[in-house]
Amino acid sequence: MLSEMFKLPFMPIIFKKVKTILLLLFICCNACKPKPPINVSDGFETNELSDIWSKDRMESKALTFQSTIVRNGHSAAQITLHTGDTFEKGEGKSKDSERDELREADDLFSVEGKTYEQHFSLFLPADFPIVPTRLVIAQWKQYCNGNGLCSDDSPVMAIRYVSGKLYVTLQESDGERTTVYQTKEEIRNRWLNFKFKFRFSRTNNGLVEASLNDSTIIQYKGVTAYTSAKGYKDKSYFYFKMGLYRDVMPKPMTIYIDDYSKKEVVE
Repeated sequence: MLSEMFKLPFMPIIFKKVKTILLLLFICCNACKPKPPINVSDGFETNELSDIWSKDRMESKALTFQSTIVRNGHSAAQITLHTGDTFEKGEGKSKDSERDELREADDLFSVEGKTYEQHFSLFLPADFPIVPTRLVIAQWKQYCNGNGLCSDDSPVMAIRYVSGKLYVTLQESDGERTTVYQTKEEIRNRWLNFKFKFRFSRTNNGLVEASLNDSTIIQYKGVTAYTSAKGYKDKSYFYFKMGLYRDVMPKPMTIYIDDYSKKEVVE
């Protein structure tokens, strides 16, 4: 009797529906699982870019892996920016820009209110041009969700190198930029080992602590994000980029990157 039932013409349809339901349950169960805290690293030891990075903000030819200038291991990333690379027309008062930057993958974006630690090492060669041109070598951008009100906003935090001066800026919620660290010391031809601990927030519980070559350079508490009035969602995301971003100029620039890591601090 039972064997005869499985021969009925409607049974394949039932099995197909059951299979679909089970698949949907599997997908839903996995989606409901809490996402593990971020904990990634990259020593740039292979000839292929790790999947923790996106190259959507750079020309493919700009990135190479070399073994001459290395902080740890056998190799490090080299980024060379040429005039016209990833060109963007300026909006409003902004000048035309060009860039070659590594951007962290979408699933590694920082979440407003959470705390993270991020380490990375940068090297500017001895002949790196000293020019007054705007230049950003690392930056944390608040995700704009395609909103025109905030599409041209500056990064909430950035490491800049202009006219031989290295400095770190924070962008306050009202749009004013604050320099929280600067030095005119010669920083070329040596590794710059940055360590950051940060929490992006549009309230006063924001945090930035940083060291350079094991010396404390920033201890800041306060607002570290734009407000929703600028067009951002109530709970914002922030993405990290490093490399070379500048106003258009004719001279090429090269930067080296090594020993990257990012982890979420579970508090």
